Amino acid sequence: MTRVAGIDCGTNSIRLLVGDFDPATGAMTELDRRMTIVRLGQGVDKTGRLAPDALERTFAACREYAAVIKELGAERVRFVATSASRDAENRDEFVRGVLDILGVEPEVISGDQEAEFSFTGATKDLTGAGRLERPFLVVDIGGGSTEFVVGEEHVRAARSVDVGCVRMTERHLVVDGSIVDPPSAEQIAAVRADIEAALDLAAETVPLAEARTLVGLAGSVTTVAAIALGLTAYDSAAIHHSRISYDQVREITERMLTSTHAERAAIPVMHPGRVDVIGAGALVLLAIMERAGAREVVVSEHDILDGIAWKTAEEVETDKQRS
Repeated sequence: MTRVAGIDCGTNSIRLLVGDFDPATGAMTELDRRMTIVRLGQGVDKTGRLAPDALERTFAACREYAAVIKELGAERVRFVATSASRDAENRDEFVRGVLDILGVEPEVISGDQEAEFSFTGATKDLTGAGRLERPFLVVDIGGGSTEFVVGEEHVRAARSVDVGCVRMTERHLVVDGSIVDPPSAEQIAAVRADIEAALDLAAETVPLAEARTLVGLAGSVTTVAAIALGLTAYDSAAIHHSRISYDQVREITERMLTSTHAERAAIPVMHPGRVDVIGAGALVLLAIMERAGAREVVVSEHDILDGIAWKTAEEVETDKQRS
């Protein structure tokens, strides 16, 4: 077994996975998995820069993760940064801070690389499951971007587009610095128009309608699933590989877009950091299901973070064999 740590730093959250991986058998023993909402991408769509407060929240989480990694003794650490840090003019400041705290330089990956990691993480424990038809369409709905990947055992086509729950909320659902709660029909229509335009771009590369199984990743999808399942507390085991119907997604999306902040915050499984962005995130999922003709989404708790860790473990094993 190879012990590694993977860190996924996105627009809305930063997450850590430390585990023992066996590339030969595909087995993974999870030692620590945690997530912190840091909103690194706060204001990036408007200013083009990472805000000082957002950087400090992210660095505070990095210090916490560094202590966990040291305690568990990971052989290698890999830090992958996605949409927000790709877009920011001052990303060098972000890179220096991470390097000082964790001793590794963050990889500011492209959207295509992000999609590859997501597909690996999501399908590693699905490829042997005969009950699910292939090809898979894996969609990773993040804060700033959404990744689309079609493949069977391996990736066949991938595309990243700039729609996500934070980006759509900040672009269309904020007026004079405050969330409009609930949004107007015109605002929702503007979000939907952006999503549809992004789906047009994705479809130029990824054959969305060819997929036989839609696999949904990340917090917007897992939150919708938790609500659909009627959970009173977040239960990763219950959510992982659950199947949520199109009708359920449509009903929850409508509910999220017509409810108030207080009503959404009162939902037992709602993370405080998702209260204001879940409406836009659910709408992205709904639009994807309609475009792909999917009657259900298979929800995966394994995503880009698991893909990062798997790829890192494989690299460690390769290095050992070479030495």
